Amino acid sequence: MAFEPPPRLIRALGETAPDGDGWLAELPATAERTVAGLELTVERVQLPGGRSSLVLLVRRADGTPAVLKLAPPRARPESERAALAHWGGLGAVQLLEAGGEEGVLLLERLHPDVSVRSLPEAKALLEAAGTLRRLWVEPPAGHVFETVAERTGRQAAAMRAGAEADPEAAPLVDAALAAREELLAAPPEHRLLHGTFRQSKVLSGERMPWLAVGPDPVVGECAFDLARLVRDRVEDLIATPSGASAVRRRIKRLSESLEVDQDRLRGWTLFRAVESGVRARRVGREKDAELLLEFAGWL
Repeated sequence: MAFEPPPRLIRALGETAPDGDGWLAELPATAERTVAGLELTVERVQLPGGRSSLVLLVRRADGTPAVLKLAPPRARPESERAALAHWGGLGAVQLLEAGGEEGVLLLERLHPDVSVRSLPEAKALLEAAGTLRRLWVEPPAGHVFETVAERTGRQAAAMRAGAEADPEAAPLVDAALAAREELLAAPPEHRLLHGTFRQSKVLSGERMPWLAVGPDPVVGECAFDLARLVRDRVEDLIATPSGASAVRRRIKRLSESLEVDQDRLRGWTLFRAVESGVRARRVGREKDAELLLEFAGWL
């Protein structure tokens, strides 16, 4: 079977690939070697798939359905492996093999085409928030996960460079960076966070109704994790005349249901929206940039 990377993956990795990176070109051969080594039978490549890894629906030698995920080092797959092992299937997809080759994850099979995003908006937010709450645990002793301060520090440097090249976005970047400095001054807790949580990252399962997938784990305060969920379905929010007030209501509802400070949630939502908007503009995704920066302006 040919393991051709999906167009979505090729496009996304092309935006971030360092010079001379050959991971994508070597991916078909890597997939063949991994499938043979783990004695797996491939059913199909998951389409459209993710933006950072190749996902194959497979069966193990005993017939058990599973998912094989192959990711490049820059997607931090070993960090994902460590987080999934620590969660142990509580709120997140189960890791089926703790060891294995770097960048290779064998996971419990969920229903890949059914996420909470398929639910009505209010129900989707409720189910997603409930899943997220289960993930917010103490990180393991001696962990090597990136912290919110470290991750946002890297992002802040790129945002400053983006503002210099795009004066129109500069006021929003200044506001986002000021919010970050204030938020990092006194974080209320340090928990293991999903890192890139949104409705499409919560899939239907057999073991539990909904389970999170695809973490990019980070250690910090819960409001940082929840902030990405606030802007879910941003295109619908922007298209609604009452979008700004809907966002305020969403922040209030999520902060109350998950006992997160409302002002801290608003601050991290602003930072993450501006960071994503500036990054989208940098790689030529102008429509996404406009949506994200307009959303950020409401905050």
